[in-house]
Amino acid sequence: MEKLVINGGNKLFGEVRISGAKNSALPILSAVLLAEGEYLIKNVPQLRDISTMFKVLDSLGVTAKQIDNDVTVINTENPELFTADYELVRTMRASVLVLGPLLAKRSAAKVSLPGGCAIGERPVDLHIKALAQMGAEIDVEHGYINAQCKKLKGAEIVFDIVTVTGTENIMMAACLADGKTVIKNAAQEPEIVDLARFLKKMGAEIKGEGTKTIEITGVKSLNPANYTVMPDRIEAGTFLAAVAAAGGNITIKDSPVWAMNSVIEKFKEIGLDMDITDNTIVARMEQKPKAVDITTLPYPGFPTDMQAQFMAVMALSEGLSVITENIFENRFMHVAELKRMGADIKLKDRSAIVKGGNKLTGAHVMASDLRASASLVVAALAADGESQVHRIYHLDRGYEKFDEKLKFLGADIKREKE
Repeated sequence: MEKLVINGGNKLFGEVRISGAKNSALPILSAVLLAEGEYLIKNVPQLRDISTMFKVLDSLGVTAKQIDNDVTVINTENPELFTADYELVRTMRASVLVLGPLLAKRSAAKVSLPGGCAIGERPVDLHIKALAQMGAEIDVEHGYINAQCKKLKGAEIVFDIVTVTGTENIMMAACLADGKTVIKNAAQEPEIVDLARFLKKMGAEIKGEGTKTIEITGVKSLNPANYTVMPDRIEAGTFLAAVAAAGGNITIKDSPVWAMNSVIEKFKEIGLDMDITDNTIVARMEQKPKAVDITTLPYPGFPTDMQAQFMAVMALSEGLSVITENIFENRFMHVAELKRMGADIKLKDRSAIVKGGNKLTGAHVMASDLRASASLVVAALAADGESQVHRIYHLDRGYEKFDEKLKFLGADIKREKE
């Protein structure tokens, strides 16, 4: 087990490059199950979650080898391999993304009910219901989703609530189904668009990605394709939070600006000065941030994955802000840790009322999930004295070399064994 030791007070200066998006790479890697052959997937971040997905794929007869940020994948299809085991899936909820491709290509899937961060209920009922509408026979027993179907059939799928992984699973399954599948109330996230672009390179027929209605016309077969994963909009947003908290002047290269409108607008409101081009953000902060309210919503609203980092900035602001979490019911577990550092935060139902103006001080804090760990690092950069952030394996699930990038920008940060 490792921890981060951070001495706050250093402003950030310099240039940082954003890594590939974990939330894009994971479904794209799952999609290679749809066609045998060799793939080259570029801009894949080196993360714990990616390593876990490699192990899941390996158990299904697919080999993945990563050199730097390029991944070579070879799928030698084996219809007898269709089980994603509990020991792998329990550590990462995104493992459920192999369900749709396995069912579509190998006519069967046995996937453990997923684990991952304890930020709230993320049931897979919607995935199961949609696949059943497409003709799959599914039962859940002994902690596994057991599904089979000789050939999926196109259907009209209406999701009761917006689900990103549900949309991705059905998109992939529908690519090889008979007829047309229409997904209504589909997720509109940029990572959905990225997956659709990859599937189209493989030969899929998809329309409407990035909107609430996606149409997929099934084809007889798909082909391997090479692809470059989009940059990580949440990592780019986290660096905006870091400079907003610590102050300084940084250049964020390879930023997916097109996918960050709601985040950029909120950082402008708090007083972060930005010069923005197609894929670069120059961000400067010379004063305390202003207090503003946020409400998390499905894309294109403010992302839940930025809520914790933004809260850390608001704890340093002048004034009162209200942060409302509409996506996950348990996503305020970082509040208690921020309060250990001196933040004034009160919880009421699904909102956090943050009173700025308090000086943050270094403390020992414990990460509870991926984005909570990032928020604690952001707060520690601006706090007086030394902070120690424990259980950073959460951080390593979703941020590539985060501490090294911050150190390059001038942060006093080091990784140590517990």
